[in-house]
Amino acid sequence: MIPSRRLKYEAMTERERRQALADFLRTRRARLQPGDVGLPARSRQRTPGLRREDVAELAHIGVSWYTLLEQGHDVHPSRQVLHSLASALKLTPVEEQHLLLLAGQESVVSPASEGEVVTPALRRVVDALDPHPAFVIGRRWDALAWNGAAQFLFHFDEPCPPHSRNVVWRFFQREGVREMDAAWEAQAQNLIAQFRADYARYPDDATFQDIVEDLRRVSPQFHVWWERQDVRGLPDGPRTMRHPALGLLHFDHVTFQASVTPELRVKVYVANAETATRLAEALDRSEPS
Repeated sequence: MIPSRRLKYEAMTERERRQALADFLRTRRARLQPGDVGLPARSRQRTPGLRREDVAELAHIGVSWYTLLEQGHDVHPSRQVLHSLASALKLTPVEEQHLLLLAGQESVVSPASEGEVVTPALRRVVDALDPHPAFVIGRRWDALAWNGAAQFLFHFDEPCPPHSRNVVWRFFQREGVREMDAAWEAQAQNLIAQFRADYARYPDDATFQDIVEDLRRVSPQFHVWWERQDVRGLPDGPRTMRHPALGLLHFDHVTFQASVTPELRVKVYVANAETATRLAEALDRSEPS
């Protein structure tokens, strides 16, 4: 349980940004073995992964300088050096973008001065997608609008305090989610990695920190997976859910960016024919007579 007197967290400071960069580099280094980068295997290696000397050599930079960077000191790598580090550490494009953000070489986004607004046209599009579940999320992954099928599956109108509308919070805290998602653990880790990528884009948004710290406190699994520093984009792909009344439901999950308001994204679960039929019938039964 979260205490009634909850802490409020400030936006990310410069020192915290440098530490986040250091943690990210260290975890990326630890996941690689010498053989992954063409170096000979070493016997009796004390620490997992590559050594700092290995990374510095592969990136063609000084060991002492790289050590300072990985220890969170106030050093300022150029874009060229960061690209070299990304290559040495075999970062994915999403991870390289994350590295540039943490190093201050990519523009971050300031919190909007006004609330996130779902236009009437976008609401009509989401509603028209029934019986395929669809909903709109904002920059902090708050559900802002959804159709009948999404409400039937995810129950967005049910309270889940203190972040009732937040998709990540609900995935970890709402009762019944683990039983419903056929691959909850894998989906949870993907969700965290996607959320972290967005978190780095908005370092001045203290609400992100508020959500993260609350999740770290109430969910040991979130805490462990968050510390891995993984970042990913928003992949499309199949999803299977186990509904208590409708049985197994099969979808293709896709995410679209709203053209008018790029911070808003539409998540759509495209049901196969059998699943769409079941959902349509369930929605018809739930309509008031």
